[in-house]
Amino acid sequence: MTKNHNKTPNKTLQYYNETAQTFVQGTIDADLSALHQRFLSRLPEHGHILDLGCGSGRDAKAFLDAGYPVTALDGSEACCRLAAEHIGQTVLCQTFDQLDFDAAFDGIWACASLLHLSYTELTSIFERIARALKPGGYLYASFKYGDFEGERNGRYFTDLTEERLAAVIEPVAGLTIVETFVTGDVREGRGDERWLNVVGVKTEI
Repeated sequence: MTKNHNKTPNKTLQYYNETAQTFVQGTIDADLSALHQRFLSRLPEHGHILDLGCGSGRDAKAFLDAGYPVTALDGSEACCRLAAEHIGQTVLCQTFDQLDFDAAFDGIWACASLLHLSYTELTSIFERIARALKPGGYLYASFKYGDFEGERNGRYFTDLTEERLAAVIEPVAGLTIVETFVTGDVREGRGDERWLNVVGVKTEI
């Protein structure tokens, strides 16, 4: 895998490579079916989905089982191996700054993945996402709610509020926020943690 020259995610990738098995066990059974349906309802039937930062492969498998072609991608080599076993297909091992698609996807799903980027990196990655979406395609992404940025539990996090989110997406040509909403954490014992969810659309430019 090409080395990621962005300084912030490297320690995070090391964390996931070292703890992949435990991480997968802790997330693979989380029930995100309501969010899945909310996302899929906006996509054409059998629309092509990019699972960006697929982790365990939990969501990619749900989309595949629902009849959608999925390209799964993650920056952690260990997670890629485990996810590939789970979903039964190859997982691309790339970091977000290596994302290089042109109008390839009807939907991009970035659940709790972009939050490991620094705040200053987010706009450029959203630009790559916008380029990867087909016109009329949708993005779903989620971030921990707040204004914290820095290391937490061995990983780098950038938390977002609605205002901080709008500031990083506003400069991105052709990507418009459709809705934001706040949810609790679906993992057991984590329900008091809040998440900022965003749906964006690729507009004609």
